[in-house]
Amino acid sequence: MANFITPREAAQLIEPGWTITTGGFGSCGHPEAITAALEERFAAEKSPHGLTLLFSAGQGDKGSRGINRLGSPGLLERVIGGYWALAPRLCELAQSGAVEAYNWPQGIISQLFRAIAAGSPGVVSRVGLNTFIDPRQQGGRLNSSCREQLVKLIHLDEEEFLLYPSMPIQCAVIRGTRADAKGNISMEREANFQDALAQALAAHNSGGIVIAQVERISSEPIHAHLVRVPGIVVDYVVVAPPELHWQTYGEPFNPAFIGDQGEGNPIRLPVAPMGPKKIIARRAYLELMDMEAGAVVNLGIGIPETIASVANEERSYGFTLTVESGAIGGYPAGGMSFGATVAPEAVIEQPSLFDLYDGGGIDIAFLGNAQTDSSGNVNVSSFGGRLCGVGGFVNISQAAKRVVFCGTFTTGGLIVEVREGKLHIANEGKIAKFVNQVEQLSFNASFDRRQPEEVLYVTERCVLRHIDGALTVVEVAPGIDPVKDVVEKADADIRIATDLKEMDSRIFNGGAMSLRREPHRFVHYFPPTVTLQ
Repeated sequence: MANFITPREAAQLIEPGWTITTGGFGSCGHPEAITAALEERFAAEKSPHGLTLLFSAGQGDKGSRGINRLGSPGLLERVIGGYWALAPRLCELAQSGAVEAYNWPQGIISQLFRAIAAGSPGVVSRVGLNTFIDPRQQGGRLNSSCREQLVKLIHLDEEEFLLYPSMPIQCAVIRGTRADAKGNISMEREANFQDALAQALAAHNSGGIVIAQVERISSEPIHAHLVRVPGIVVDYVVVAPPELHWQTYGEPFNPAFIGDQGEGNPIRLPVAPMGPKKIIARRAYLELMDMEAGAVVNLGIGIPETIASVANEERSYGFTLTVESGAIGGYPAGGMSFGATVAPEAVIEQPSLFDLYDGGGIDIAFLGNAQTDSSGNVNVSSFGGRLCGVGGFVNISQAAKRVVFCGTFTTGGLIVEVREGKLHIANEGKIAKFVNQVEQLSFNASFDRRQPEEVLYVTERCVLRHIDGALTVVEVAPGIDPVKDVVEKADADIRIATDLKEMDSRIFNGGAMSLRREPHRFVHYFPPTVTLQ
């Protein structure tokens, strides 16, 4: 039978020096009541101290919730994480050297939970080779406080791989919707399933404890097919107050995020205003017109999210959008609901989705690029004094069949205007994003196996490819001077193609682009209707 306890009692179970892992993905599914109680306990007792935190997709609101609650100096000694940007309090600890801080690929950490549960020595993968995670570079270490080189380079049949080592987990703090008397956990009102099962198995098989936060207790046994985490691995159950169990940090509950959108309700995703983000998203969307019907697509965080809005506005596409959290189909949500999906067709666990990704199951990926250098290398993880972490970027950028990097050409005050179908730079950004050398190597173009036509760099004013070892402008927006507005505004060495083309004029129209494909090449697909609140 399950042990039902309060959040405060749950916080008292965690002992100094333990390795813990918390559930959730981005802005979804974090066991807020328990981490809030842990934060309160540490403030009062200065205990537990010296914890190690292991997470794949950092859970937070860019403020004080989620794993930000664990950002008090002394509470944590070591942090190994995938995506950090939503947890600025942890970023501050990492950048100041107050904790040992490591950044590993999100998908690797997600799969590491399963390896720990299975008693394996770790995850062996090509993911991360020849990036800053490679021990021949930084080894994923974010500061000088890191005492150990954890990631190891190994050889199997003379091929290079990285070994990400397993470690015992003393406590997994996860979240679900309901618990029954035996501690079986369902997740029918959660936006996704994240790593909950793998984390619970890892802690249980390490001899640790599993604490599950739920919104209510079921008076009857939960149906077997609804159980996501079996009670045999759940030690304690906490019923959270409603204010500490929102579905996402943006909304208490949205039925669209679990596919219960109802019938007859039109989709009303916000139409993106004309500007740099929409221009980039529209040009990136055109790449989908060359894809076979049924293509599997990944959208990264940031500007790539806008492609979902463009797809909805065009109302005609034959591909399936996916999000690392495990959602397949529908439209990825953004903002403080990042990680959720509007009207998903299916939801699977995060480690399984990364199995699909790492094995080459993504036909095309749209990813951000904070910095791009003269060699076509990309940095998304640490730049300009800001720590974001790589998240799933390394998994996806190394494995997808085609990659489209999406970002403005400059930043820091960039303002563009569209007048009579032409782009005008009203105010140039102060910071060049195309640099001579990236600060951190998240994507290594020199070791990329794809052909130049399979990797694209899209900005609001031009489109570039990495050709013959150099970044080359292959398209330019109408109204843009390729020398004055591109080459001279970059710190990187950029060439101009001899057969330079103009970007599609439909991108700069005020209304929809009204794109259609021939029926024999394209399956018209209108997603389930839903209202996004």
